[in-house]
Amino acid sequence: MRISTAWMYQQSVNTMLNQQSELAQTQNEVSTGLAINVASDNPVGAAQVVGLNHILAENTTYTSNNSSATTRLSTETSTLSSVSNLLSSVNDIALGAINSAMSSSDLSNMATELTQYRDQLVQLANTTDANGQALFAGTSSTTTPFVMDSNTGAVTYAGNDQQSFTAIGSGLKVANGDPGSSIFMNLPAGNGSFVASAGSGNTGTLVVGANSVTDASAWSAATASGPINDTITFGANGAYTVTDANGNPVTDSSGNPITGTYTDGGSISFDGTSIAMSGTPAAGDTVTVQSDTASNTQDVFTTLNNMIAALQSGGSTASINNTLNRQLESLNTAMDSVSTTQVAVGSRMDTLQQQSSSDADLNVTYQSALSDVQNVDMATAISNLSLQSTALQASQQVFAKVQGTSLFDYLQS
Repeated sequence: MRISTAWMYQQSVNTMLNQQSELAQTQNEVSTGLAINVASDNPVGAAQVVGLNHILAENTTYTSNNSSATTRLSTETSTLSSVSNLLSSVNDIALGAINSAMSSSDLSNMATELTQYRDQLVQLANTTDANGQALFAGTSSTTTPFVMDSNTGAVTYAGNDQQSFTAIGSGLKVANGDPGSSIFMNLPAGNGSFVASAGSGNTGTLVVGANSVTDASAWSAATASGPINDTITFGANGAYTVTDANGNPVTDSSGNPITGTYTDGGSISFDGTSIAMSGTPAAGDTVTVQSDTASNTQDVFTTLNNMIAALQSGGSTASINNTLNRQLESLNTAMDSVSTTQVAVGSRMDTLQQQSSSDADLNVTYQSALSDVQNVDMATAISNLSLQSTALQASQQVFAKVQGTSLFDYLQS
């Protein structure tokens, strides 16, 4: 086999070029710290890097969303706590007005205090988050969902009934707020099952007190055919009868008309209900019992306004106490609504905390996987750099020596 000088030179040059290319790549790896600088370095690894970076970016977005939702719900938690404390103070004032002998001046002062609480409640209901978005406007962009008429004190809701959500994971969303309509506005009147109210034209001292459903099966049977709208009518010496909306007698399970005699401090029971009363009814006084609480709703602001109006009315003690008792029932419903929302918000915050911990763990896992694929082993790379540099220098020295050798050198020797 004949080996030409030109072929030998070309082989040496090719070898040095390859070594220079490998050395340059290793130098790039050492300087950047990356094993993959272009896709051609490792096509399979490059695809893995793209996928892992996409997952990490998505995880970062979820983490940011989680943080924003946590901040917003923390603000809601604080606000609801303030609302709960405020309503508790209102409850104390109303109970004080009922249970104590108050002068008209005292009642007027209480009304002024309740007015201040109402205004503060409107302010709390309009609380915004760190971005200036109302907490209780639903998905509406309005920043003032509750608008109060300065003349009447009536409050209207400008938000909507929808709930906004934040994505905190793949296929996982958490509500980041609650519509004010469900917390403050659309609250069932009375005890949640029915409303028992003294007639506005009553002339006696009868006061309707606490009332509730005491026999669920009897109540279900009574309301099976539709809402009830019954009236208790008093005669002389506390005698009473119960009639329905059409004036027909309401009967017991045996078909007998419900009648009886009321005594001060006693209660009247029928259709699974128990209605406590105090005072003495005059002949012709009435108490209505209505179960249509679905359509008979009352917002918490109206509850406070009704209390204020009663305290300022200058009416009889019985009239004021009847009004306050009914408003206390509505107030308790509002307090239950706030409490229920607080529990729901707490549950969501637990979910956010658990997801935040999971996101942090996943981020460490993905970063480790990305490092394994993308980052260079610096010790190995430096060692390779030294070896490749030495090899290239040796090749260059050999080539220089061979290049200077010719047949004349041999003949001269």
